[in-house]
Amino acid sequence: MHADSQQTDASFPQAEQKTVQKDPGLHPLEEGSVILIDKPLGWTSFNVVSRVRNWAHRIVGRRVKTGHAGTLDPLATGLLIVCTGKFTKKIEEFQAQRKEYTGTFVLGAVTKSHDLESEVEAGGSLEGIGETQIQEAAARLTGSIQQVPPCFSAVKVQGKRAYQYARADKEIQLEAKPVQIYEFEITRVALPEVDFRIACSKGTYIRAMARDFGQALGCGAYLSVLRRTKIGDFKVEDARDIDEFLHKGSGKPRNA
Repeated sequence: MHADSQQTDASFPQAEQKTVQKDPGLHPLEEGSVILIDKPLGWTSFNVVSRVRNWAHRIVGRRVKTGHAGTLDPLATGLLIVCTGKFTKKIEEFQAQRKEYTGTFVLGAVTKSHDLESEVEAGGSLEGIGETQIQEAAARLTGSIQQVPPCFSAVKVQGKRAYQYARADKEIQLEAKPVQIYEFEITRVALPEVDFRIACSKGTYIRAMARDFGQALGCGAYLSVLRRTKIGDFKVEDARDIDEFLHKGSGKPRNA
């Protein structure tokens, strides 16, 4: 996946970005752009940023500062905000905004990472679990809650990332952190699968929501599908496929 070296300034994508030009000596990408990408399955957020950075370098002719506003795990898809130039200063502002996800929990089984990054192990029985119990568990995890980050996470413990301890099979105690779950909607129940939509604050781990949801039901659960659909007012419907963006970008401008 390489950027089109023949793409001109006039043709770079604008439907999914916000651009302001103030300094005639700077390219619009350096003045600042917000680019919305629909991250593919299997890609890291860094992969996306690297591709956009290389594309911007080809367009501008020099390195353009580029970063993203909130990591998505490789097994997740959906909205990734990529900022260029001066708009990289807005990253923290975007990270702080409300986020929305859809996905699937699988009940009656668990994994060490709480998703499909690690081996699936047997959980508890689903006997006696129906839609009523599922709705009640979702209600208990709605509002202001204390959430323990997953052991496979980037949280720092004594100078190391938690996932470094986890990969070495070393147990550590992670402190619970306050997060806000604004909405936890159950959209489909087809046991062992439960589909959901969650709107939450910065710092929420949906993998940890899977773990806690399974614990609330007494059967265990892991996250099998995750898609980020919103960050603040930004929607995945307005995002572009990374290949399409790099090779065939076009669209209507949006104001900053």
